[in-house]
Amino acid sequence: MKRLCDILGLSRSSFCYWRRTAAARAARQTVEAGIAARIRKVHQDSGCTYEAPTITAELRDGGGQVVNHKRLARIMRTIGLQGVRPRRRHRTTLADQAAAKAPDLIGRDFTASEVNTKYVGDITYPPVSGPRPLHLATVIDLASRRLAGWAIADHMRAELVIDALAAAERTRGSLAGAIMRTDHGSQYTSRSFAEICRSAGVRQSMGAVGSSVDNAAAESFNAAFKRETLKGRGLVE
Repeated sequence: MKRLCDILGLSRSSFCYWRRTAAARAARQTVEAGIAARIRKVHQDSGCTYEAPTITAELRDGGGQVVNHKRLARIMRTIGLQGVRPRRRHRTTLADQAAAKAPDLIGRDFTASEVNTKYVGDITYPPVSGPRPLHLATVIDLASRRLAGWAIADHMRAELVIDALAAAERTRGSLAGAIMRTDHGSQYTSRSFAEICRSAGVRQSMGAVGSSVDNAAAESFNAAFKRETLKGRGLVE
């Protein structure tokens, strides 16, 4: 053994350690092979969009062995899997500094005990190919997390968010008394949007200027929509 170690340039202690831990190493490889099979299934069921943190949560919810997210990420790299991550952000919020601002009626409490009481709205940029960029306006119910209304167009005028709110009103039948939380984009601070809110009986609410956390529920929907529904296709570098 000493002669062979000398020829291979290995120390005898390293060889002895490798041989002594062979059984444990084989057992670990067997366990990780099982984890890799579970990862492949969740990844495939997601349309090959989920990244390590989301797959970790899915495996925990599904029961069985709890896997650390760092270990899961290492296994994903080993078997050549990766999720989809949007690569570029497009600015959709252009604040009108002179416009009147609505009060903050919900703070950062993005929950609701009943449907049709609290909504959040935002504009995002769907990563699809075409001659002109598209913009998607959403109205999301904070109780059910349902997309109650939406509108899509190749412009970012106030009509875009007005159409989304009108779609939500058609879905619910009435929005009277509901709170609509948005950012300070010029579309949401426009007079025309304020008028349709008053007409529908909706109370406008806005968080802090320039804080994505104050509209976190809408931002979370936007990220999931791009990553999982569109599967990251057509993303611009």
